[in-house]
Amino acid sequence: MAHAEHSSRDGSKAGLLGRRTECARLDRMISAARSGESSTLVVHGPPGVGKSALLDYATRSATDLRVLHAVGIESEMELAFATLHQVCVPLLDRLKNLPQPQCAALETVFGIRAGPPPDRFLVGMAVLGLLSDASAKHPLLCLVDDAQWMDRVSAQILGFVARRLLAESVALVFGAREGPQDLLGLPELEVTGLRDADAHTLLDSATHTRLDQDIRDRLVAETKGNPLALLELPRGLTITQLAGGFGLLSGDTLPGRIEQSFLSRIEALPDETRLLLLIAAAEPVGDPALVWSAAGRLGVTPETALAGGTDGLLSFDVRVTFRHPLVRSAVYRSATEEDRRAAHLALAEVTDPKADPDRRAWHLASATAGPDESVAAELERSADRAQARGGLAAAAAFLQRSVALTGDTSRRAERAVAAADVSLQAGDLDAARRFADIADQYAQSEFQRARAQLVHGQITFAAGLNQEAPPLLLTAAQRLERFDQDLARETYLMAWGTSALVAADADSLMTISRAMRDLPAARGTPDTLDLVIEACALLVTDGRAAAVPALRRAVTALADLPAPDVLKWGWVANGVSAAVWDDRAMRSMYGRAVEVARTAGALAELPLCLTSLGMATTWTGDFDAAASIVDEADIVAAATGIPLAPHVGLRLGALRGRGADAEALIAATIQEAGASGQLMGVTVAHWAAAVLYNGLARYEQAMPAAQISSRIDELWVSVWVLPELVEAAVRAGEEEVAGDALARLTDAAEPCDTDWAQGILARCRALLTAGAPADRLYRRAIERLGRTRLRPELARAHLLYGEWLRRDRQRSDARGHLRTAYEMFGSIGMEAFAERARRELLATGETVRKRTVEASARDELTPQEKQIASLVQDGFSNPEVGSRLFLSPRTVEWHLRKIFTKLSITSRRQLRDVLPRGEYEAAPE
Repeated sequence: MAHAEHSSRDGSKAGLLGRRTECARLDRMISAARSGESSTLVVHGPPGVGKSALLDYATRSATDLRVLHAVGIESEMELAFATLHQVCVPLLDRLKNLPQPQCAALETVFGIRAGPPPDRFLVGMAVLGLLSDASAKHPLLCLVDDAQWMDRVSAQILGFVARRLLAESVALVFGAREGPQDLLGLPELEVTGLRDADAHTLLDSATHTRLDQDIRDRLVAETKGNPLALLELPRGLTITQLAGGFGLLSGDTLPGRIEQSFLSRIEALPDETRLLLLIAAAEPVGDPALVWSAAGRLGVTPETALAGGTDGLLSFDVRVTFRHPLVRSAVYRSATEEDRRAAHLALAEVTDPKADPDRRAWHLASATAGPDESVAAELERSADRAQARGGLAAAAAFLQRSVALTGDTSRRAERAVAAADVSLQAGDLDAARRFADIADQYAQSEFQRARAQLVHGQITFAAGLNQEAPPLLLTAAQRLERFDQDLARETYLMAWGTSALVAADADSLMTISRAMRDLPAARGTPDTLDLVIEACALLVTDGRAAAVPALRRAVTALADLPAPDVLKWGWVANGVSAAVWDDRAMRSMYGRAVEVARTAGALAELPLCLTSLGMATTWTGDFDAAASIVDEADIVAAATGIPLAPHVGLRLGALRGRGADAEALIAATIQEAGASGQLMGVTVAHWAAAVLYNGLARYEQAMPAAQISSRIDELWVSVWVLPELVEAAVRAGEEEVAGDALARLTDAAEPCDTDWAQGILARCRALLTAGAPADRLYRRAIERLGRTRLRPELARAHLLYGEWLRRDRQRSDARGHLRTAYEMFGSIGMEAFAERARRELLATGETVRKRTVEASARDELTPQEKQIASLVQDGFSNPEVGSRLFLSPRTVEWHLRKIFTKLSITSRRQLRDVLPRGEYEAAPE
């Protein structure tokens, strides 16, 4: 084994040759960790360029830090939490220091305890807390090599943690060929080939012979200075081949050439040694005992397999490690199918079926050449366990492999439907389509074909709000009626929801609604699904007034909707709260939908749920929270490849009133959504334009935008835009247009006796009324809206009332309402409306003072600092604040020090004096 050690040292030196800048950056990270600061770095570059050598350098340099190692393994990419488990195992003795929910979350995903799948964000907070707690005693260096092969869930959680490390003594370094999507946006260090001089020096050390200068230059140029290539490519070539350049394989890619070099060395090894390497390549954990146990099953012993060494390709220590990941892939790919199956079967036989049933099932599947029902069934059980842990991606992988090993065509169709459904939930649309096609191909009954069409319809909808999904789902629902009434009803509701959101075809929505209305009456007491179907159907077929009683019954029933139903059709049902103008129920329902989707890891549903919650949050004026929701939705959508319309961004931009930025997004959305037939996007964009231009007092532009939005057949936004149309038309002198809009708003809002509906309706009626009745209507609007958390709408009621009072020559009264509006708009962040209120105040003769020094200091707080200050003001502890905002307690403490400095205070109690209650929070429920 001396040769292996020598080779490893050469590789390490080669990887660091000419790497002073890269090493210095790692040194700074380690130094920062010693000083109590966190840092993250994604070191990326092609195979063999020296990433692992840099991580080894960091390990050697961090002599006084605790070092955590993890390695992404290609064959474990489908096993949820596999890489995360490697990171956390050395720290599991500290789980008791975490809050109980976080401790339970990690114990569940690591299989230490049984329980329902924990919220993915709770797992992230638990890992963040675990690293924070461990670093309080000793600074940590956490290294994750081959990060491109992390399982998806681990990549998401470690990316989540990396973005929230701030005041912990932690340095987190990833090594990857290409940075995984979930690590995008983190600090990067690209490692490229050596400079020519360093490359020539390394080549000379590897060849031990004098080469023609042209040949040396060609070798350096073709390897692009890749250290591993410069060391490995000359191996196996004769001096004549090297000297003449005849051994250069110009037709292959560089990784292929390096792998070919390894293959030549592998082929020169004895049969038993090659078999040992194959077993190690097939065993992802790197457990020496497991490798030797499996080898023993195949008659391989240390005495025979290691008699001549492994040519430095494999080493045994605490873990079994290959010289380079390309060695592992070269060993595995070069083996015969028969040998690979034998290695996996041996590993399955020595893997504990109780301690690690899923890895055993995976080995059994890899050892199986053809259909095998017992293995397919075991994979199906592994999929169930993965889903219970929240590992939808792993569950999809198990089910996909189960389909391949299923011989019975009917059972294959059943499993293919399940695989397509779980793949869709995990956000893998391509795999979902593929397995839905398989289900359709092998379906042996009309019921199976109908279920396959259902999944096709869901995939079509997930791929983008388009007109193709509603008819697919409607047909599936009609076909399912004969076999499964409950599933048929769920599918009808999904068809209704897709049609309502597409907003492209009123006839389609009416057809679906009539079909729902004509469904057989429920036996006994109607359940929640029955109530929602009745309410949604009546809303379209008979109008809002007729539907309100049913809508209210549905809202009440939905409060206790089970989580599985929330995932299946809750995204449709939750819209009933908005249909009856119940803002409190709307926020509660959308918030719960997000929690359920996060917990289940349902990435296909999560972006839509987040968009709904973000939109509901904008109504409260909590723009910071809404922006955070947008960021999360964008991250999930980018990770899954699911298109996400910028509805919340449009609404935020309009309410903030920053003209140029908002107009650019509005114009881009109208063009893109219009071209793709997504009329909901067009509707929202024109609504945003109407709000923006009303804030800017450009009523002649607000009115046509509102008219376009209100004319599109849609159930929510086309109603919410009507108050904008009333206001713009009145200010533009178009009272007939305003009156028509008010009539339509009255039809939509008057049947709903909520403060939101009645407050908006009173405000709009006041705009078209004169004298004392107008005064009463404005006061009623302020009273009703004041009972809600809809701060922007309340502020606009004060503004309109103040404007009316000023025009009625009641300047003194006008000042009070205009001042209230101005301060509310400023606090919320509605710049255009605040400027409109300021101009009105000036017109009353009042001097609008500049903001005080104290107010300026408060304005210097970042959105996150404002959230922290508000929660601390309410008495939350640092751990409680951290749990709510996905930060570690030490990071909260770090932020608080900055807040205290900015506000010139020294204690939490003083926050109550410098930050008046409610300045950075929504009104209570």
